[in-house]
Amino acid sequence: MNPYELGFGIFFVLLCIIINGIFVLIETAINESHKSQLDRLLDEGHTAARKALDILDNPSTLLTVVQIGITLTGIVTGVILGVRIAPIISTLLDMQYSFCLSIGLCIAVTTFFSIIIGEFLPKKLALQNPESVLMDHITLLESLERFSAPFVRFLSGTADKLLLLVGINPQIDDTVTEDEVKDLIEQGTEDGTFEKTEQHMVDHIFRMSDQTAYSLMTPRTQMLWLDLEDTLEYNLKLIQKNPDIVFPVGKNNLDDFCGIVYAKDLLNAAIDKKQLKLEDYLQKPLLIPRSMETFRVMAKFQESGVHEAVVLDEYGGVIGFITLNDILEEIIGNTLDQDENKLPGISLLEENKWRISGLCDIDDFKDKFDIEVLPNEEKDHYQTMGGFLTSNFGYIPKVGEKFQWNDFTFRITKLDRARIDQFIMEYTPKQEIEEDEEE
Repeated sequence: MNPYELGFGIFFVLLCIIINGIFVLIETAINESHKSQLDRLLDEGHTAARKALDILDNPSTLLTVVQIGITLTGIVTGVILGVRIAPIISTLLDMQYSFCLSIGLCIAVTTFFSIIIGEFLPKKLALQNPESVLMDHITLLESLERFSAPFVRFLSGTADKLLLLVGINPQIDDTVTEDEVKDLIEQGTEDGTFEKTEQHMVDHIFRMSDQTAYSLMTPRTQMLWLDLEDTLEYNLKLIQKNPDIVFPVGKNNLDDFCGIVYAKDLLNAAIDKKQLKLEDYLQKPLLIPRSMETFRVMAKFQESGVHEAVVLDEYGGVIGFITLNDILEEIIGNTLDQDENKLPGISLLEENKWRISGLCDIDDFKDKFDIEVLPNEEKDHYQTMGGFLTSNFGYIPKVGEKFQWNDFTFRITKLDRARIDQFIMEYTPKQEIEEDEEE
């Protein structure tokens, strides 16, 4: 046995582990570095940040080199262990199955040091400040990229051709999906990077991208409006009770729509004891179709400087009213001083039993009870829980009528003419129902 052979073997194994650790350090730094942080460092005068940004713009070549390096060091380590070190240790053991034992011993010891020195330590170091690690190794990275580019292109081209042979498109779509952004925000909230309020606002913004003016408007039956045929005294009393809102104005009914009036304008005029005539304070709102997307409505508000819009159906009839405040409230929701167990229109009566308003938004309902989709939601285009129940009954139900869906039972408790105003919902898991039937 030559002790120098064993020493050289151990030295080269340790060298391979250290090289593997350097590759892991670089890989982690590339994957975890943020462009915004590098932009800030560049503004502060760190010239290496510019080269680091160039690497992040196209990291595929370097990441491929790193993976090749990690693979090669693993192969070389295995060869040295099997060809050089294990036979020497086997001779030292001088017993039955000594070679198998020496192989097992080499694998165990090498795995331990590979995990500690070649994986955990470099990853933890890189995660402390990935941007600094990336900039500190920029010269090494540029050299690796320069000399390995032809080899990487050859390997990448070969892999692409093999994928095409089996009918797979080798072009990778790097676009970030909505779900990925939500997952990042959720993870950041759990880590304390984002506030819970910020997460709720982002969720509401994403939800708004699928909504239209129809889903956010105040429906015609709930609108407070002024009638030009009513007396000025009557209209002023209505305005005094609601001094902060904008009133749509009609003549006899909203089908003869005349414009909008800002309550504050009339109140200021009344305070100044001016001669009041409602028609003199009429202003024109925007007119938008019910199908207009929420973000397009916001863009219209921004372009025109008018923050109120009347929502029309396909026949030009007034079906609702929407303001910029309605959209902002949808974004902010109940995030301020919010109790997640309490939502507008939903009140807990007892365990697994709730009183719910017919005007409760279906998105709020689904979020509260962790429901993916309601039956006929896409087909019937309802926006409230009252609409959901009417759709599934197939007619205007009477007080006391029930509707069963999955583990939920809905019982109508109050009607407002032809509209479901309130209902009771009970949750009874199927398992409990089956147990009751068996008894």
